[in-house]
Amino acid sequence: MRVLMIEDDEELCNAVKASLTVQGMDVDICHDGAEGLEYLHQNIYDVCCLDRMLPHMDGLTLLRKARAAGILTPVLILTALSRIGDRVDGLDAGADDYLIKPFDMRELLARLRALARRPAPLASAAVLQTGSLTLDLSQMTLEGPAGRVGLSPKECDLLEALMRHPGQLMGRAVLLGRVWGMDSQVEEASLDSYIHFVRRRLRTVGALETVTTVRGAGYRLEGAPC
Repeated sequence: MRVLMIEDDEELCNAVKASLTVQGMDVDICHDGAEGLEYLHQNIYDVCCLDRMLPHMDGLTLLRKARAAGILTPVLILTALSRIGDRVDGLDAGADDYLIKPFDMRELLARLRALARRPAPLASAAVLQTGSLTLDLSQMTLEGPAGRVGLSPKECDLLEALMRHPGQLMGRAVLLGRVWGMDSQVEEASLDSYIHFVRRRLRTVGALETVTTVRGAGYRLEGAPC
């Protein structure tokens, strides 16, 4: 299970990360609300632990923005705000569960496992369609006007990130995080290599779309010119 923890209490973060890591979970930590929203936009996490009181963007605002952007990652709010109204506000903002601080680590683990067991929302379908392209995430295949081709896991992840945001600039750091993980030490040249592979796949299936380079910034999946 891959967990994102957005919490400004570094001591708590370190304690939770140590406990979750022992359980075989991968944990990324972020101490800032605005930055935490960027992490969530990667769509690589099975669950997110979210504090309400954060610098630069509070937890509820972050959550509302994430849900408005179509991010479906299950979110467990961790907070000292324990009134019924506080819980209702959190759930109405899009949280899936709510745990009051201080909490027992065993309960946190149980709640995370329960969230991860929930069926994926229908909106996170295993098949993406953008323009002339159809990406089957479960079969790792790409289909276009000229046929179908198999993909490697990283090619599939990269295409998924681009196809979920057609026409939108995807920064290099965003794509590296989405495909290799936020804490990965992979060189940026690897991203360039896989962009080359993806372009070759697009040509193979006769795609009308292309991946364009925005120099120094990232890449964008663009439709056929009018």
